[in-house]
Amino acid sequence: MPSWQNFQPFIVTGLALGGVYALSGVGLVVLYQATGVVYLALGAVGAMGALISYSLIAAGVAPWLTWLVCLLFSGAVTLAYGMIFGPLLAKREPLVKATATLGLLLVLFGVMDLLWTTSSGKVRSLTFPTDGHGFSLGNVNITWTQVIGLAVGIAITIGTAAFLRFTKLGTAMRAMANDREITATLGVPVRRVEAAAWLGCGILAGIAGLLLADMVALDATTLTFLVISSLAAALIARLRSIVLTFVAAIVVGLVQNMLVPIPALTSYSNMAPFVLAAVALLLISRRRVITLSREEA
Repeated sequence: MPSWQNFQPFIVTGLALGGVYALSGVGLVVLYQATGVVYLALGAVGAMGALISYSLIAAGVAPWLTWLVCLLFSGAVTLAYGMIFGPLLAKREPLVKATATLGLLLVLFGVMDLLWTTSSGKVRSLTFPTDGHGFSLGNVNITWTQVIGLAVGIAITIGTAAFLRFTKLGTAMRAMANDREITATLGVPVRRVEAAAWLGCGILAGIAGLLLADMVALDATTLTFLVISSLAAALIARLRSIVLTFVAAIVVGLVQNMLVPIPALTSYSNMAPFVLAAVALLLISRRRVITLSREEA
């Protein structure tokens, strides 16, 4: 086993990535509660936004402007998809809804493979001004980008919880999660509420894409399928609790990264989100079966 000092840098990385997984997971949960759709294309939307930002920076555009373009692109694509296909999927089965968003993922992945296939031998990278600055905690160097990753996850979780609790739009989203048809009969503008959920999820996808492109790699495949970690956190929370989604995302980030310095488990680190989600779902299902058995008895 590696020493404690060997684990410390990976703990910092795990917390930073966990914060990014959390903000993506929160977007997945809110969208699912409002529309019933599990948005599997979230990672692909963020990845394409980050690649667009990279190309614009290479063309001489100011970085802050390209980040804004990334957010606008992610929000616009997600909103357009929701407005076009959302009504058609409203009364369909959950499997159909998830498969439809998987189709969007494959379309975007194909476009990225077509437009950004080669890099002429150069390694693509998207860097923030905060990468070269930070502080030391013990023997570990921590960049401000890593701090931002965790801080943004915390801020999005707290802000979203407050939004859902204290605003009219948030109350409408919670009401739709309980009963969509009754909410509509009460005069709530369902389409407007859904549009807000789609747009918000898209913007969060763009933020996650930018942060992950800097922390992990600016690679279409890697960024597209990092949504699995966020989805695992959301599934552990049963696509219901925002706070539990945040906690699960931090755990997923930590476990995934703390396996890396262990030679025998390094190659299995990418499996951690699957395993954690599967174990959590099995435990939840087992507890539910036991509860139902006791009620019947």
